[in-house]
Amino acid sequence: MTTAHLLTLPLADAEATTRLGQWFAARLRPGDVLLLAGQIGAGKTHFARSLIQKRLADAGLREDVPSPTFTLVQTYDDDLAEIWHADLYRLTHPDEAAELGLEEAFETAICLIEWPDRLGDMAPTSALRLEFTLSQGGYSRDLVLSGPAAWAERIKGLADGI
Repeated sequence: MTTAHLLTLPLADAEATTRLGQWFAARLRPGDVLLLAGQIGAGKTHFARSLIQKRLADAGLREDVPSPTFTLVQTYDDDLAEIWHADLYRLTHPDEAAELGLEEAFETAICLIEWPDRLGDMAPTSALRLEFTLSQGGYSRDLVLSGPAAWAERIKGLADGI
């Protein structure tokens, strides 16, 4: 499957990143994989936390959403889907990612994967990549979304929703 640049968005502040996560929360379904790339502090975890908290809140649930930096994977269930939030920063080889059970989760859960480069060839070709970069001295972010053409229709209206 061919990956293409789909959209570039400025994220003026943390609230814009929160709105981005909330926008995606309403639109994801089991089998969707978001690859969250960018340097430390670029907003990957903030985005994932906002998305997960919104889905849980919509299901009448409230739960802490810690960074999975040390646990590697945190899972949640919003009664509509299982959500896997993985931080692969500490992995040194794609085989370690396979041991986490991610390949099965890619098929059955909503997966938010930080540091997706650690997946190697395991990264699903159907995934949407969100590349967060710091801008304006770290006070804002720029976001580049890329993926297969099927995502173009699904993210239509995103720029208006943030």
